[in-house]
Amino acid sequence: MYLNMKKPLIATLAAVGIAGAILSTGAAQGARAVVIPAVKTDLPPAPGIQTAVLAGGCFWTMEAVFEHVKGVKTVTTGYAGGTKATATYDQVSAETTRHAEAIRIAYDPRVISYGTLLRVYFSIAHDPTTLNRQGPDSGTSYRSAIFPQSPAQAQVARAYIAQLGAAHVFSGPIVTKLETGAFYPAEAYHQNFYDRNPTHPYVVTWDKPKVAAFRAAFPTISN
Repeated sequence: MYLNMKKPLIATLAAVGIAGAILSTGAAQGARAVVIPAVKTDLPPAPGIQTAVLAGGCFWTMEAVFEHVKGVKTVTTGYAGGTKATATYDQVSAETTRHAEAIRIAYDPRVISYGTLLRVYFSIAHDPTTLNRQGPDSGTSYRSAIFPQSPAQAQVARAYIAQLGAAHVFSGPIVTKLETGAFYPAEAYHQNFYDRNPTHPYVVTWDKPKVAAFRAAFPTISN
């Protein structure tokens, strides 16, 4: 049974005033950065804005973390891995469309490299060892997946997963997969959710601790 607790359960808990008490333990456990090495093989700096597409649980959380990375110009929440016809929140939440909740990152590679984005992704943005689950959310739409936008990105991502696996920095095996598929932006109310909803129970419980942990672990690239 897929829990998909992001909207219905959080709303219910908030209504009775116990969201923080119920979820704080899990949030605290999920907000510690894992110390991992930098990538050995990275893309060289290049002129112009580049794009990365990553999936790792709730796109609100992923967006919140990467919006605070220096060199990131914009972060768009959306759906990757399925078709345009079914790229809506209600359909994706039904876990029948093959989409993953994902973010599209527009970044300046002269400021932040693709490999460094992956380091943030694996270290703090999500847990790459949990299959189809992040925090309170469960289902294939919350899977850990990288959608390379070029063969070069695929090479870097594949090599980094192998590097981290060989280093045994995680308590379990990395389940992150490299996938293909177009990215479709999510509905307007999902965009910039962290900034527009600072008191939302999900943001307070799950996203703010992640952002704080990112800033603590990566002070030189946080803004």
